[in-house]
Amino acid sequence: MNAGKRTDALRISRTAGIRSSEASSGLRVERFDWETLAETGAQALGLTYWFDPQAANVSGPATVRFSGRRADCKRKPGPRDRFSVEETLEIPPGAGPVSVTTRIRDINPGTWETTAVLLGAQAPRSRPPRPKVAPASASGTTAYAPIIQVRAPGARFGAWPALVGIGAVVGLVVQGLLARHLHLAVARVEVVSLVAAAIGLLAAKAYYAIGHYATGERSMRELLSGACIQGFVLGAGAALAAGTQIAGLPLGTVLDLSAPGLLFGMTIGRYGCFFGGCCVGRPTASRWGLWSSDRRLWARRVPVQLFESTAALAIGIAALAVAWNAPVGHAELFAGAMAAYTLARQLLFPLRAVSRHTSHGWRLTIVASAAALLADVVVALIVG
Repeated sequence: MNAGKRTDALRISRTAGIRSSEASSGLRVERFDWETLAETGAQALGLTYWFDPQAANVSGPATVRFSGRRADCKRKPGPRDRFSVEETLEIPPGAGPVSVTTRIRDINPGTWETTAVLLGAQAPRSRPPRPKVAPASASGTTAYAPIIQVRAPGARFGAWPALVGIGAVVGLVVQGLLARHLHLAVARVEVVSLVAAAIGLLAAKAYYAIGHYATGERSMRELLSGACIQGFVLGAGAALAAGTQIAGLPLGTVLDLSAPGLLFGMTIGRYGCFFGGCCVGRPTASRWGLWSSDRRLWARRVPVQLFESTAALAIGIAALAVAWNAPVGHAELFAGAMAAYTLARQLLFPLRAVSRHTSHGWRLTIVASAAALLADVVVALIVG
């Protein structure tokens, strides 16, 4: 690696929480120093290995082998006192420094001596694959498994709930300002919206779980680990429809004044996805890529979460201008804003690292959302 590229790699490694002396290659045991949970409940060992693919002359599929033994074992070692696992990752040419994180769960808690090695291409069966670079070693202790599960370079612990929470507060504030502007009962609007948001969160979890279950995911931990914005919009919208009837509020007006705040909340929440390690973009060698993580692979990626955030911001500003200055009340603003956001989201979907659930659903959703947006604009012009 030349001096310019090494400087860039060291700078990027600092932003991901990696010590500069370890940026070229190395192994780290992930830590969690909160003593209250340090030895509580299920334990796991988190290991992160990072390397420079260019220096190792690696591109395409690569395999990292992690192995370890328990250092504080006072008896004859058993199956849970040692491990050996392999992680396979796809590296685009010229991607720059990367790291891979793995979690070892079915082991005894304690202090471990661990090793990681980057393997070369698969060799003939007569001999094992040869290491591409020298093995790296590190020692450390197990920690609380649910925390270790989300700790990795580039993934900030607590970023997603914090920024999504801030987005929800901003959305409610914008909604309250619009409710006052339209002379509605602000307190009733906010209470109904809070209940709808809680139901929407449950629906987002269910939507995520159903979608991943349909693609073959059967791990309960994985099924409960995420949420999907489509599920939130569907669940919160249905709850809002019921809540406005109970509270004696005009449904169409409440939906319309909720649209800008919902989009501003998504604007902030998508930064939570970027820093929290979810909804990540594909690895890329492009210079406009940003280093980020899916909690497993830290690499230069397409910043698709930030693109989606920008789209939500632009649509939200347009919706706010309409809600403040034009007559609303028939849910046409809400329908148009959601159709525009869905269209932008689906156009960006190919940039994400996750595969689509169906081969044609993506295109059908684009056509349907574009048609809904066009129809909404035509109806608004006719009514207006």
